[in-house]
Amino acid sequence: MEFSHRLDLFGPEIFAALNDKKVALEATGRRLFNLSVGTPDFAPADHIKQALIDAAKDNDNWKYSLRDLPELLDAVCAYYKRRFDVDSITPDKVMSFAGSQDGIGHLGLALCNDGDVVLLPDPCYPVFMTGSKLGGAEPWYYKLTKENHFLPDVTAIPEEVARKAKFMLVSLPANPVGSIGTPELYAQLVDFCRKYDILLVHDNAYSDIIFDGAHGGSIFNTPGAEDCAVEFFSLSKSFNVTGARISFLVGRPDVIAACKKLRTQIDFGMFLPVQKAAIAALTGPLDSVKRQCGEYQARRDALCGGLRSIGWDVPNSHGSMFVWAPLPTGYTDSMAFCLELIEKAGVICTPGFSFGPSGEGYVRFALTLPVDRIEKAVKAIADSGMIH
Repeated sequence: MEFSHRLDLFGPEIFAALNDKKVALEATGRRLFNLSVGTPDFAPADHIKQALIDAAKDNDNWKYSLRDLPELLDAVCAYYKRRFDVDSITPDKVMSFAGSQDGIGHLGLALCNDGDVVLLPDPCYPVFMTGSKLGGAEPWYYKLTKENHFLPDVTAIPEEVARKAKFMLVSLPANPVGSIGTPELYAQLVDFCRKYDILLVHDNAYSDIIFDGAHGGSIFNTPGAEDCAVEFFSLSKSFNVTGARISFLVGRPDVIAACKKLRTQIDFGMFLPVQKAAIAALTGPLDSVKRQCGEYQARRDALCGGLRSIGWDVPNSHGSMFVWAPLPTGYTDSMAFCLELIEKAGVICTPGFSFGPSGEGYVRFALTLPVDRIEKAVKAIADSGMIH
């Protein structure tokens, strides 16, 4: 049987390959430190779990939802006011997705025609590339460089490219590189997209994981963004509900309507007990979210500082739950390094090449273990003899 040529657009699934190696080593009794996949190890708050449990007891909640509950849309609007001080979000500017990955993965299908140009960061989270290619678009990668602190530089995008672009994807705080935005940078991005009539798509999954006193905001804190932007807003990392797949696309009503039209063809809506859990998260206390950010910063300090202490020059991440580490001296192949690191130290991280053309030469660590375990992982790397 001949399968779809679309599958040829994608390389091997790196996380699956790393997991196969992990399972094989665990079967031999090896102690492993898994710092690869970015799923939080913190527990969801009790009031979120209780809302799901209570809703699941109602038989009517096991039917197709067919829509986002009005109270869920209202909760998102109220949360944007409470958390970001944005009071312009109305229900017609909100829709749910089964995680930002699902939303970004389908975005190209809703917005693009064959041959459309889209602007993607390089390095970037893989689904940015996937969603664009599935829509028939041609990615044009704007580089996130060490020299520019891994931040977008719109002045480096040629005018002829900008005039062709359909949308520009931006991720801040950024996965995988850990950079964060500033009001000045957001203003530059909005001005650029308005000038060239480009839709600005902001992936805002990590606004609550931001370090050293910086503030994580929304693209809609920037004047003019409502004319040109949408934002993916996720509960996964802030509220530790990754498996529940709760995210929202927020912003321009015409883009929301287009994405809704596509979604109704392939989905019957978010499970109602999950919608109830989302409402509880959005309307409940946020103290644990702030405490959790402090714990992520302590983990960042333990990993980056610890690696530097053993001779691996890894700069601090400024936000997100990830650390972007240049390969140690003597290594040039990120996948080969990751496999050797698993074998010799029992530490699992993700090769940089899987995040785009400029990712080679780096690896990504996820801050998904407590400080004491991270300290043991650093010692295991030191004892492996791989760092010179």
